[in-house]
Amino acid sequence: MRKMIFIIAWLIISAFLLTGCGQDFGKVDQGRTIAFDKENKTVTFIRDTNTDASKQPNYNGLPPVTYAIPSDPAEMGPEPKAGGRMKIDTKKNQIVIFDPKEQNFKTIDYKLVEQKENIERSDALVFDKAKEQAKKLPVVDREKKSITVYSARQKTYTVFNVPDEYFAYPDSTWDAGDEVRVYYKEAGKAARLMNVTKTDIYKK
Repeated sequence: MRKMIFIIAWLIISAFLLTGCGQDFGKVDQGRTIAFDKENKTVTFIRDTNTDASKQPNYNGLPPVTYAIPSDPAEMGPEPKAGGRMKIDTKKNQIVIFDPKEQNFKTIDYKLVEQKENIERSDALVFDKAKEQAKKLPVVDREKKSITVYSARQKTYTVFNVPDEYFAYPDSTWDAGDEVRVYYKEAGKAARLMNVTKTDIYKK
């Protein structure tokens, strides 16, 4: 019930902003999570610069932006998962990651090992039906020099090789962080935070 109220509140806010009546109601920011500091209560993400909601998101807004999460737990959805993968282009065999040390993106050409398309979240490749939970992905096999990732948005399951230097990166580098949306009145302080990835408006 609270989740549905949370969604409705977001819709009302969006309506005010879209009609130009929301100037006194704050602003909305959105992007893909690259860091979540539970101890210091902050979330950092790469902004989605695509303003056309009918098209695929474009996570390329630099520099990353950090917000203090809401002090009231009722104003926040599930904690966001962080990840470094911004994009995987299965046509060009390229993956784009965010490098926290360089504070910039890297486009890496990979060697394709295996690719399967039209893979739903419930597919046995990515979902363990016996345990009724998603399998742990990505899988980074440093012995075989392979990385396995799944894109729920693109419905693709991809296994590929990258140059040896990239296997020194943490496994989370190849994972896509959760998409989050924040509503704020004061810069850098989220009054409300929605984990878009983990919010199911149809779940009771």
